[in-house]
Amino acid sequence: MIIDAHTHIFPPEISTEKDKFLRKDSWFAELYTNPKARLASAEDLITSMDRNGIDTSVICGFAWKDAGLIRLTNDYLADAVQKYPSRCIAFATVNPIAKDCTQEIERCAELGFRGIGELMPAGQRYALSDSAALRPLAETARERNLIILTHTSEPVGHVYAGKEQVFPQELAAFLAAFPENKVIAAHWGGGLPFYHLMPEIRALAKNCWYDCAAAAYLYDPAVFSAALYSGVLPEHIVWGSDYAIISQKKMLAYIRSANIETTVLEAALGLNMQRLLDSMQEISR
Repeated sequence: MIIDAHTHIFPPEISTEKDKFLRKDSWFAELYTNPKARLASAEDLITSMDRNGIDTSVICGFAWKDAGLIRLTNDYLADAVQKYPSRCIAFATVNPIAKDCTQEIERCAELGFRGIGELMPAGQRYALSDSAALRPLAETARERNLIILTHTSEPVGHVYAGKEQVFPQELAAFLAAFPENKVIAAHWGGGLPFYHLMPEIRALAKNCWYDCAAAAYLYDPAVFSAALYSGVLPEHIVWGSDYAIISQKKMLAYIRSANIETTVLEAALGLNMQRLLDSMQEISR
């Protein structure tokens, strides 16, 4: 089984009228003004999955500021799950600091969504460490047994579009404030795994999983071995591509070149994410 824990798709009207939405949302413009920045549909994703032998993908939207665009995106994700129920798992797009945040989470939970995210603090102008602002989101996610997927970024290295300041200390503050929430920290948690050699960080991250979305742009494949050496549990590593920013084919080749044990590789490619999803369902029962 192969599960892609991190993909993005867009409603067709956003793809066909991209320039209008670039003007409407400054963070969307930051990430997608480049003509090479691709917007994929549900059908594009399914085609990619079929070509690369991927069974299921977690589908996310985009962290819009506008409530109407958030609802449009979530409706599209819900339609994709209805159309491809065995292939797609939806995570809800929300604005954590909007008044209707919890209502949208509740609505999406009723539609069968399994998580929230990808959170993008800079795009919606909040800090991941602002526990007061994020408490309604975190508490609702816990009550509805939803996983939280958040963007993170490394505090060093080259600058790129979307490299917002969601550094390891921001992620650590969020984990400390909401220790019972199940969290997937995208892009290797901005480097937090390498602090697992500190016992207090290892304890803090007991409910944190790390995805490798777009990591081929950031790290040598040896990052997998480095994370394991640092004390990250093998079952807390999940494979994610960040499709369509990077191809699923490239990200599969990336993890398969990592020279990790076959059992660890197979678990990261799907079993770990499936177990996490199953554990959330068990809690619901």
